[in-house]
Amino acid sequence: MSFESSVLKLGSPTKELVLAVSHKESALIGREDLDKQEIISWIDKSGTDAIVSKEKLKELDATLITKTYIATNYLTAADVALYGALHPIVAGLQPTEYYSVPAVTRYFDHIQTQPIVRQEADSLGDSFKLVLLDLENAPKSERKVEPSKKKEKASKATEASSSRVPTDAPAPQLDKGKRKEKKAATNAEGSKEDSKKGGKATASAEDDSEPLPSMIDLRVGHIIDISKHPDADSLYVEQIDIGEESGPRTVVSGLVNYIPIEQMRDKYLVAVCNLKPANMRGVKSFAMVLCATSGEGKEGGIELIQPPAGSKPGDRVYFEDFEAATPLSQLNPKKKIFETIQPGFTTLDSKEAAWINPANQKIHKIRTSKGTCIAPTFVGATLS
Repeated sequence: MSFESSVLKLGSPTKELVLAVSHKESALIGREDLDKQEIISWIDKSGTDAIVSKEKLKELDATLITKTYIATNYLTAADVALYGALHPIVAGLQPTEYYSVPAVTRYFDHIQTQPIVRQEADSLGDSFKLVLLDLENAPKSERKVEPSKKKEKASKATEASSSRVPTDAPAPQLDKGKRKEKKAATNAEGSKEDSKKGGKATASAEDDSEPLPSMIDLRVGHIIDISKHPDADSLYVEQIDIGEESGPRTVVSGLVNYIPIEQMRDKYLVAVCNLKPANMRGVKSFAMVLCATSGEGKEGGIELIQPPAGSKPGDRVYFEDFEAATPLSQLNPKKKIFETIQPGFTTLDSKEAAWINPANQKIHKIRTSKGTCIAPTFVGATLS
Protein backbone atom coordinates (compact mmCIF):
# COMPACT_ATOMS: atom_id res chain seq x y z
CA MET A 1 0.00 0.00 0.00
CA SER A 2 1.27 3.48 -0.87
CA PHE A 3 1.77 6.35 1.54
CA GLU A 4 -0.99 8.42 -0.08
CA SER A 5 -3.58 5.63 0.03
CA SER A 6 -2.83 4.96 3.70
CA VAL A 7 -3.21 8.63 4.61
CA LEU A 8 -6.47 8.93 2.67
CA LYS A 9 -7.94 6.15 4.81
CA LEU A 10 -7.51 8.29 7.92
CA GLY A 11 -10.48 10.22 9.19
CA SER A 12 -10.69 13.98 9.11
CA PRO A 13 -9.10 16.19 10.36
CA THR A 14 -6.14 13.84 11.02
CA LYS A 15 -5.89 13.13 7.30
CA GLU A 16 -5.61 16.84 6.49
CA LEU A 17 -2.99 17.36 9.18
CA VAL A 18 -0.80 14.49 7.95
CA LEU A 19 -1.04 15.66 4.34
CA ALA A 20 -0.23 19.27 5.27
CA VAL A 21 2.82 18.34 7.33
CA SER A 22 4.19 15.76 4.88
CA HIS A 23 3.79 18.12 1.92
CA LYS A 24 5.74 20.75 3.82
CA GLU A 25 8.55 18.39 4.82
CA SER A 26 9.09 15.43 2.48
CA ALA A 27 11.54 13.74 4.88
CA LEU A 28 8.59 12.93 7.13
CA ILE A 29 7.51 10.29 4.61
CA GLY A 30 10.72 8.36 5.34
CA ARG A 31 14.41 8.59 4.57
CA GLU A 32 14.84 4.96 3.55
CA ASP A 33 12.60 2.25 2.08
CA LEU A 34 12.42 0.29 5.34
CA ASP A 35 11.47 3.47 7.18
CA LYS A 36 8.72 4.16 4.65
CA GLN A 37 7.25 0.70 5.14
CA GLU A 38 7.19 1.12 8.92
CA ILE A 39 5.67 4.59 8.60
CA ILE A 40 2.87 3.32 6.35
CA SER A 41 2.24 0.44 8.76
CA TRP A 42 1.81 2.81 11.71
CA ILE A 43 -0.37 5.19 9.72
CA ASP A 44 -2.66 2.23 9.00
CA LYS A 45 -2.68 1.27 12.68
CA SER A 46 -3.41 4.84 13.75
CA GLY A 47 -6.67 4.72 11.86
CA THR A 48 -8.01 1.72 13.79
CA ASP A 49 -9.62 1.31 17.20
CA ALA A 50 -7.40 -1.72 17.73
CA ILE A 51 -4.50 0.64 18.43
CA VAL A 52 -6.01 4.04 19.18
CA SER A 53 -8.84 4.02 21.68
CA LYS A 54 -9.22 4.86 25.34
CA GLU A 55 -9.44 1.17 26.13
CA LYS A 56 -6.15 0.46 24.33
CA LEU A 57 -4.07 3.23 25.91
CA LYS A 58 -2.35 0.85 28.33
CA GLU A 59 -1.14 -1.33 25.47
CA LEU A 60 0.06 1.69 23.52
CA ASP A 61 1.79 2.96 26.66
CA ALA A 62 3.80 -0.27 26.87
CA THR A 63 4.86 0.16 23.23
CA LEU A 64 5.96 3.76 23.76
CA ILE A 65 7.99 3.29 26.95
CA THR A 66 11.28 2.95 25.07
CA LYS A 67 10.37 5.10 22.07
CA THR A 68 10.74 8.78 21.24
CA TYR A 69 9.02 8.34 17.87
CA ILE A 70 6.67 5.54 16.90
CA ALA A 71 8.00 4.27 13.56
CA THR A 72 11.66 5.35 13.34
CA ASN A 73 14.20 7.30 15.41
CA TYR A 74 13.10 10.64 13.95
CA LEU A 75 9.82 12.53 13.50
CA THR A 76 7.69 11.13 10.67
CA ALA A 77 4.17 11.28 9.26
CA ALA A 78 3.37 8.22 11.41
CA ASP A 79 3.85 10.33 14.54
CA VAL A 80 1.58 13.03 13.08
CA ALA A 81 -1.09 10.42 12.30
CA LEU A 82 -0.87 8.88 15.78
CA TYR A 83 -0.94 12.32 17.42
CA GLY A 84 -4.00 13.30 15.39
CA ALA A 85 -5.81 10.10 16.30
CA LEU A 86 -4.89 10.45 19.98
CA HIS A 87 -5.84 14.11 20.26
CA PRO A 88 -9.58 13.76 21.01
CA ILE A 89 -8.82 10.97 23.48
CA VAL A 90 -6.02 12.71 25.39
CA ALA A 91 -7.88 16.04 25.35
CA GLY A 92 -10.72 14.36 27.22
CA LEU A 93 -8.61 12.71 29.92
CA GLN A 94 -8.46 13.87 33.51
CA PRO A 95 -4.99 14.17 35.11
CA THR A 96 -5.39 10.90 37.02
CA GLU A 97 -6.16 9.18 33.71
CA TYR A 98 -3.22 10.50 31.71
CA TYR A 99 -0.93 9.99 34.68
CA SER A 100 -1.75 6.28 34.41
CA VAL A 101 -0.25 6.15 30.90
CA PRO A 102 2.96 8.22 31.33
CA ALA A 103 4.63 7.05 28.12
CA VAL A 104 1.59 7.98 26.02
CA THR A 105 1.36 11.34 27.78
CA ARG A 106 5.06 12.09 27.31
CA TYR A 107 4.92 11.05 23.65
CA PHE A 108 1.77 13.04 22.90
CA ASP A 109 3.16 16.20 24.50
CA HIS A 110 6.44 15.82 22.62
CA ILE A 111 4.74 15.49 19.22
CA GLN A 112 2.19 18.25 19.77
CA THR A 113 4.97 20.74 20.52
CA GLN A 114 7.10 19.95 17.47
CA PRO A 115 7.26 23.24 15.50
CA ILE A 116 6.10 21.82 12.17
CA VAL A 117 3.24 19.92 13.80
CA ARG A 118 2.16 22.87 15.91
CA GLN A 119 2.18 25.26 12.96
CA GLU A 120 0.01 23.06 10.74
CA ALA A 121 -2.24 22.03 13.64
CA ASP A 122 -2.96 25.67 14.48
CA SER A 123 -3.78 26.36 10.83
CA LEU A 124 -6.63 23.84 11.05
CA GLY A 125 -8.56 25.94 13.56
CA ASP A 126 -9.83 24.32 16.74
CA SER A 127 -9.33 20.72 15.63
CA PHE A 128 -5.95 20.29 17.31
CA LYS A 129 -5.77 22.80 20.13
CA LEU A 130 -2.71 22.50 22.35
CA VAL A 131 -3.59 20.13 25.19
CA LEU A 132 -2.21 21.45 28.48
CA LEU A 133 -0.87 18.54 30.52
CA ASP A 134 0.23 18.93 34.12
CA LEU A 135 3.41 16.88 33.80
CA GLU A 136 5.28 18.48 36.68
CA ASN A 137 2.86 17.08 39.27
CA ALA A 138 2.69 13.60 37.79
CA PRO A 139 3.06 10.95 40.50
CA LYS A 140 5.73 8.32 40.37
CA SER A 141 4.73 5.49 38.05
CA GLU A 142 4.22 2.10 39.65
CA ARG A 143 6.80 -0.49 38.84
CA LYS A 144 5.31 -3.05 36.46
CA VAL A 145 7.81 -5.83 37.13
CA GLU A 146 9.76 -6.27 40.31
CA PRO A 147 13.47 -6.70 39.53
CA SER A 148 15.56 -9.37 41.14
CA LYS A 149 17.23 -8.36 44.39
CA LYS A 150 20.60 -8.36 42.68
CA LYS A 151 19.46 -5.98 39.93
CA GLU A 152 17.61 -3.74 42.37
CA LYS A 153 20.69 -3.46 44.55
CA ALA A 154 22.84 -2.64 41.53
CA SER A 155 20.39 -0.01 40.28
CA LYS A 156 20.17 1.75 43.63
CA ALA A 157 23.94 1.70 43.90
CA THR A 158 24.21 3.40 40.54
CA GLU A 159 22.04 6.33 41.65
CA ALA A 160 24.38 6.98 44.54
CA SER A 161 27.56 6.19 42.65
CA SER A 162 28.76 9.74 42.08
CA SER A 163 29.65 11.85 45.08
CA ARG A 164 29.84 14.88 42.81
CA VAL A 165 27.27 14.66 40.00
CA PRO A 166 24.55 11.96 40.10
CA THR A 167 24.73 10.88 36.45
CA ASP A 168 24.81 7.44 34.85
CA ALA A 169 27.98 5.43 35.37
CA PRO A 170 29.95 2.54 33.84
CA ALA A 171 28.85 -1.00 34.64
CA PRO A 172 31.56 -1.76 37.20
CA GLN A 173 30.24 1.05 39.39
CA LEU A 174 26.86 -0.65 39.43
CA ASP A 175 28.48 -3.62 41.13
CA LYS A 176 30.52 -1.67 43.66
CA GLY A 177 27.85 0.89 44.49
CA LYS A 178 30.08 3.94 44.63
CA ARG A 179 32.46 5.93 42.53
CA LYS A 180 36.06 5.58 43.57
CA GLU A 181 38.16 8.63 43.01
CA LYS A 182 41.75 7.58 42.52
CA LYS A 183 44.67 9.91 42.80
CA ALA A 184 46.09 10.42 39.34
CA ALA A 185 49.56 9.32 40.44
CA THR A 186 49.94 7.35 37.23
CA ASN A 187 50.42 10.65 35.39
CA ALA A 188 53.59 11.53 37.34
CA GLU A 189 55.71 11.50 34.16
CA GLY A 190 54.97 15.20 33.57
CA SER A 191 53.77 17.24 30.61
CA LYS A 192 56.40 15.84 28.23
CA GLU A 193 55.23 12.32 28.85
CA ASP A 194 51.58 13.46 28.57
CA SER A 195 52.14 14.71 25.05
CA LYS A 196 54.06 11.62 24.07
CA LYS A 197 51.42 9.25 25.39
CA GLY A 198 48.55 11.35 24.09
CA GLY A 199 49.83 11.01 20.55
CA LYS A 200 49.57 7.24 20.57
CA ALA A 201 46.22 6.72 22.25
CA THR A 202 44.86 5.19 19.04
CA ALA A 203 47.04 2.15 18.84
CA SER A 204 48.05 0.42 22.06
CA ALA A 205 46.39 2.72 24.60
CA GLU A 206 43.49 0.37 25.14
CA ASP A 207 45.70 -2.37 26.48
CA ASP A 208 49.03 -0.88 27.46
CA SER A 209 48.97 2.87 28.12
CA GLU A 210 48.33 4.63 31.39
CA PRO A 211 45.00 6.51 31.68
CA LEU A 212 44.96 9.75 29.70
CA PRO A 213 42.15 12.29 29.16
CA SER A 214 42.40 11.84 25.39
CA MET A 215 41.06 8.29 25.80
CA ILE A 216 37.67 9.73 26.77
CA ASP A 217 35.26 10.23 23.86
CA LEU A 218 33.56 13.60 24.36
CA ARG A 219 31.05 14.90 21.81
CA VAL A 220 28.51 17.67 21.48
CA GLY A 221 24.98 16.45 22.15
CA HIS A 222 21.53 17.97 21.75
CA ILE A 223 18.60 16.95 23.97
CA ILE A 224 15.66 16.34 21.64
CA ASP A 225 13.40 14.73 24.24
CA ILE A 226 13.38 14.37 28.01
CA SER A 227 11.05 12.87 30.59
CA LYS A 228 11.24 11.66 34.17
CA HIS A 229 12.24 8.05 34.68
CA PRO A 230 9.09 5.99 35.28
CA ASP A 231 10.65 4.15 38.23
CA ALA A 232 13.09 6.62 39.79
CA ASP A 233 12.15 10.05 41.10
CA SER A 234 15.68 11.46 40.82
CA LEU A 235 16.39 10.40 37.23
CA TYR A 236 15.70 11.89 33.81
CA VAL A 237 15.53 9.81 30.64
CA GLU A 238 16.84 11.84 27.72
CA GLN A 239 17.08 11.26 23.99
CA ILE A 240 20.33 12.94 22.95
CA ASP A 241 21.34 13.53 19.35
CA ILE A 242 25.12 13.16 19.03
CA GLY A 243 25.19 13.17 15.24
CA GLU A 244 24.98 9.41 14.69
CA GLU A 245 23.13 7.90 11.73
CA SER A 246 21.56 5.37 14.08
CA GLY A 247 19.67 8.21 15.74
CA PRO A 248 19.67 9.66 19.27
CA ARG A 249 21.07 7.80 22.27
CA THR A 250 19.02 7.08 25.35
CA VAL A 251 20.76 8.62 28.36
CA VAL A 252 19.74 8.44 32.02
CA SER A 253 20.99 11.16 34.34
CA GLY A 254 20.33 11.92 37.99
CA LEU A 255 19.62 15.62 37.63
CA VAL A 256 15.94 15.89 38.59
CA ASN A 257 16.71 17.44 41.96
CA TYR A 258 19.26 19.88 40.54
CA ILE A 259 18.16 21.13 37.11
CA PRO A 260 14.45 21.74 36.29
CA ILE A 261 13.20 19.85 33.27
CA GLU A 262 12.41 23.14 31.48
CA GLN A 263 16.11 24.03 31.65
CA MET A 264 17.07 20.66 30.16
CA ARG A 265 14.79 20.68 27.14
CA ASP A 266 16.46 21.42 23.78
CA LYS A 267 19.84 22.04 25.45
CA TYR A 268 23.22 21.50 23.84
CA LEU A 269 25.72 19.76 26.08
CA VAL A 270 28.88 17.66 26.25
CA ALA A 271 28.34 13.89 26.37
CA VAL A 272 30.78 11.19 27.45
CA CYS A 273 30.16 8.62 24.72
CA ASN A 274 32.47 5.66 25.30
CA LEU A 275 31.49 4.44 28.74
CA LYS A 276 30.10 0.94 28.91
CA PRO A 277 26.26 1.10 28.69
CA ALA A 278 24.65 0.80 32.11
CA ASN A 279 21.17 -0.21 33.25
CA MET A 280 19.59 2.51 35.37
CA ARG A 281 16.46 1.22 37.08
CA GLY A 282 15.43 -0.79 34.04
CA VAL A 283 16.45 1.74 31.36
CA LYS A 284 19.78 1.28 29.60
CA SER A 285 21.90 4.42 29.37
CA PHE A 286 24.34 4.79 26.46
CA ALA A 287 26.27 7.92 27.46
CA MET A 288 26.80 10.35 30.33
CA VAL A 289 26.01 14.04 30.54
CA LEU A 290 29.07 16.07 31.59
CA CYS A 291 28.13 18.44 34.40
CA ALA A 292 29.80 20.95 36.70
CA THR A 293 29.18 20.77 40.43
CA SER A 294 29.69 23.90 42.52
CA GLY A 295 32.85 24.05 44.61
CA GLU A 296 30.51 24.13 47.60
CA GLY A 297 29.16 20.71 46.67
CA LYS A 298 25.85 19.58 45.19
CA GLU A 299 23.98 21.89 47.55
CA GLY A 300 25.61 24.80 45.70
CA GLY A 301 24.14 23.67 42.41
CA ILE A 302 24.86 21.65 39.28
CA GLU A 303 25.12 22.95 35.71
CA LEU A 304 25.44 21.41 32.27
CA ILE A 305 28.79 21.99 30.61
CA GLN A 306 28.01 24.00 27.48
CA PRO A 307 29.76 23.65 24.11
CA PRO A 308 30.69 26.87 22.26
CA ALA A 309 28.14 28.77 20.16
CA GLY A 310 27.50 27.29 16.74
CA SER A 311 28.19 23.72 17.86
CA LYS A 312 26.39 20.88 16.14
CA PRO A 313 25.48 17.40 17.42
CA GLY A 314 28.44 15.08 17.00
CA ASP A 315 31.13 17.78 17.01
CA ARG A 316 34.30 16.38 18.55
CA VAL A 317 35.23 17.70 21.99
CA TYR A 318 38.88 17.29 22.90
CA PHE A 319 41.62 18.36 25.33
CA GLU A 320 44.16 20.98 24.29
CA ASP A 321 47.56 19.39 23.53
CA PHE A 322 45.80 16.09 22.74
CA GLU A 323 44.26 17.13 19.42
CA ALA A 324 45.95 14.33 17.46
CA ALA A 325 44.84 11.55 19.79
CA THR A 326 41.84 9.34 19.03
CA PRO A 327 39.55 8.29 21.92
CA LEU A 328 39.09 4.62 22.69
CA SER A 329 36.02 2.97 21.18
CA GLN A 330 34.98 1.99 24.71
CA LEU A 331 36.68 2.59 28.02
CA ASN A 332 37.80 -0.60 29.71
CA PRO A 333 35.93 -0.58 33.05
CA LYS A 334 38.64 -2.63 34.73
CA LYS A 335 41.26 0.04 34.04
CA LYS A 336 39.19 2.78 35.75
CA ILE A 337 40.29 5.30 33.13
CA PHE A 338 37.50 7.82 33.68
CA GLU A 339 37.71 7.50 37.45
CA THR A 340 41.47 8.13 37.37
CA ILE A 341 41.24 11.20 35.15
CA GLN A 342 38.05 12.74 36.57
CA PRO A 343 39.55 14.31 39.76
CA GLY A 344 41.54 16.65 37.49
CA PHE A 345 38.41 18.03 35.77
CA THR A 346 37.52 21.57 36.84
CA THR A 347 36.41 25.01 35.67
CA LEU A 348 38.90 27.89 35.57
CA ASP A 349 38.41 31.50 36.68
CA SER A 350 37.14 32.10 33.14
CA LYS A 351 34.52 29.35 33.72
CA GLU A 352 36.21 27.34 30.96
CA ALA A 353 36.19 23.56 31.44
CA ALA A 354 39.61 21.96 31.71
CA TRP A 355 41.66 19.01 32.91
CA ILE A 356 44.59 19.93 35.15
CA ASN A 357 47.42 17.41 35.20
CA PRO A 358 47.88 16.68 38.93
CA ALA A 359 51.57 15.90 38.42
CA ASN A 360 52.63 19.26 36.99
CA GLN A 361 49.47 21.44 37.19
CA LYS A 362 49.49 22.00 33.44
CA ILE A 363 46.08 23.11 32.16
CA HIS A 364 44.43 21.36 29.19
CA LYS A 365 41.22 23.16 28.23
CA ILE A 366 38.23 21.15 27.01
CA ARG A 367 37.22 22.53 23.62
CA THR A 368 35.90 22.01 20.12
CA SER A 369 37.15 23.53 16.87
CA LYS A 370 34.79 26.47 17.57
CA GLY A 371 36.06 27.33 21.04
CA THR A 372 36.20 26.19 24.65
CA CYS A 373 33.42 24.54 26.64
CA ILE A 374 32.21 26.39 29.72
CA ALA A 375 30.07 26.21 32.83
CA PRO A 376 27.46 29.02 32.82
CA THR A 377 28.37 30.41 36.27
CA PHE A 378 30.71 28.11 38.22
CA VAL A 379 34.39 28.78 38.92
CA GLY A 380 36.45 26.03 40.53
CA ALA A 381 33.74 23.46 39.94
CA THR A 382 34.29 19.72 39.72
CA LEU A 383 33.23 17.96 36.50
CA SER A 384 31.67 14.53 36.24
